[in-house]
Amino acid sequence: MGEFTYKTIAGNAEGLYKEKGSKFIALAYPVHNEEDVKRHIAEVKRAYHDARHHCYAYALGPEREQYRLNDDGEPSGTAGRPIHGQLLSKDVTDTLIIVVRYFGGIKLGVSGLLNAYKTAAKDALEHADIVERQVEEAHQVSFPPLGMNKVMQVLKRDTVRITGQQYDERCTILFSVQKRDAGNVLEALRRVEGAKL
Repeated sequence: MGEFTYKTIAGNAEGLYKEKGSKFIALAYPVHNEEDVKRHIAEVKRAYHDARHHCYAYALGPEREQYRLNDDGEPSGTAGRPIHGQLLSKDVTDTLIIVVRYFGGIKLGVSGLLNAYKTAAKDALEHADIVERQVEEAHQVSFPPLGMNKVMQVLKRDTVRITGQQYDERCTILFSVQKRDAGNVLEALRRVEGAKL
């Protein structure tokens, strides 16, 4: 991942691994925050309510600064860690992988479990469309109504996305800007009379 871009998956994907009667179904989802993560986990637990384990790992943020691993009752480190390892090896973030295990009656042992969870997660990512996205920064600008035209000229760039607006005696606009262009956009806004960042 570069300073200005990161990789994630474009949509949901699925992978599968079978060994000694056990079935490992890997479900990969693009996620933007922990609420997305919780929602997908709850949906998968409902859809696969008869499965023995629902193990997962996720990474959030351009530098994968938020992440979590969960073994859901499997021996410690045998499920969440290998799933997370696949996120790292494919260099993706803003991604959740849940591996649902149906127990086949034969124990796989620690190395068998590590391999199964790793392989299922890898299969899901190999079926995913991996895309590169721009790192964005969130900002806001407030300004007097007379500055509206000048502010909007700056915010009409392709690298800017307006996320909220409020108009009173002073106008406030919330926006996201691609990190590579943030310095230019903020500098242009500082030149607008009465504008405050």
